[in-house]
Amino acid sequence: MTDRALSSTPQSTEDETIIVGAGIVGICCALSLIEKGAKVRLIDRDEPGQGASFGNAGVISPWSCIPQSMPGLWKSIPRWLLDPEGPVAIRPGYLPKALPWAWRFLSQGRPERVRAVADAMATLNRPNVDLYRHHLRGSGHEDLLHDSWYLHVYRKAADANLDDLAWRLRVEQGAPVEALSGDQLREIEPDLSADYEAAIAIKEQARALAPGRIGQVLAEQVRRRGGAIQRATVRSLAPRDGGGWRVESDGDALAASRIVLAAGAWSARFLEPLGLRVPLEAERGYHLLFKDPGVALRHSIMEVDAKFVASSMEMGLRSAGTAEFAGLDSPPNYRRARIFKRLTKRMLPKLNTEHTDEWMGSRPSLPDSLPCIGEVPGKPGLFLAFGHSHYGLGMAPATGRIVADLVTGTPPNIDLAPYAIDRFAA
Repeated sequence: MTDRALSSTPQSTEDETIIVGAGIVGICCALSLIEKGAKVRLIDRDEPGQGASFGNAGVISPWSCIPQSMPGLWKSIPRWLLDPEGPVAIRPGYLPKALPWAWRFLSQGRPERVRAVADAMATLNRPNVDLYRHHLRGSGHEDLLHDSWYLHVYRKAADANLDDLAWRLRVEQGAPVEALSGDQLREIEPDLSADYEAAIAIKEQARALAPGRIGQVLAEQVRRRGGAIQRATVRSLAPRDGGGWRVESDGDALAASRIVLAAGAWSARFLEPLGLRVPLEAERGYHLLFKDPGVALRHSIMEVDAKFVASSMEMGLRSAGTAEFAGLDSPPNYRRARIFKRLTKRMLPKLNTEHTDEWMGSRPSLPDSLPCIGEVPGKPGLFLAFGHSHYGLGMAPATGRIVADLVTGTPPNIDLAPYAIDRFAA
């Protein structure tokens, strides 16, 4: 796409809400706004639904409430960083930029803090399966979502401990969990290695058979219900004299009274010229797709020691995870994706590893594992919906409902303080 001169007079879209970003969060915002009678326009440089959640492992869990930063996590980080196959990597040149964010991230892992974060995460994830089924209804692709368990598998039975804080937090939120022996595990998933001595199952959830295709299908639902989707690279957001906002892109400039910023890891770049700074990190995740796996999983599998998730999808078997800190603009290091070949083969000994596809995407991660949702104080008409870190696929539908309420003047029936942008002001 080539840059073109902007029209001096913005195209009027006063009766529309412009959503900057057509990833899964922006799409869900659009669907919920349309349900409330609003006119919407999604704008993205890429095809809709192809952002960070495209590469997700497919887990859609109402019980996802465990912050990324937990008590004692810091003890594992040196070992992970020194391991070339470890779940965390930092590009050496990016270390000075990553350290301030890492410090804020680790400071969130206090016992008294994680329960509050878990409550706020649960609020956004609890209705996700029902809301996805609602949005998919009538699309002809309802089968993209399957009932599923989430199996956390352990090589040592003693490590499958329901008294650990993470499991206690899930149980406190009402998660239906069950401890399984190795033999029980292999009855459920016969292709798993015999090395696993135990598992803990989280029940009553779902898995996506193709997260990217769910995004495409829901984007088509937006179009079918009267929403507009525009392919353009947004350059900036600016307040207009007399109220409202101007959206400048490599196409025509647009004017709107309401904007929803749902641009994922790129969102902070739009806010900085407005005097708003948020500690948003582009936490890069990778996946490896085994296109002809020769094995199949009935449920999503978390390999607890190696910190990755494997799930069977319509295009093959996907292993996803890792966290790489290298900034938004660095090229991918696909060696991080190829790590999954050995790790997944170790988990699934009969796996065919011959034909694979590699992928990388940037998660929009804030230090406390919670997104920014809400209208920006002092900037009427600018609404935020970004920063969902590892949980964008799960949190997107509830985020869309909340944003639709706010934009249309309906007070949400939840406390928005945990998601406020000014929580980072201190």
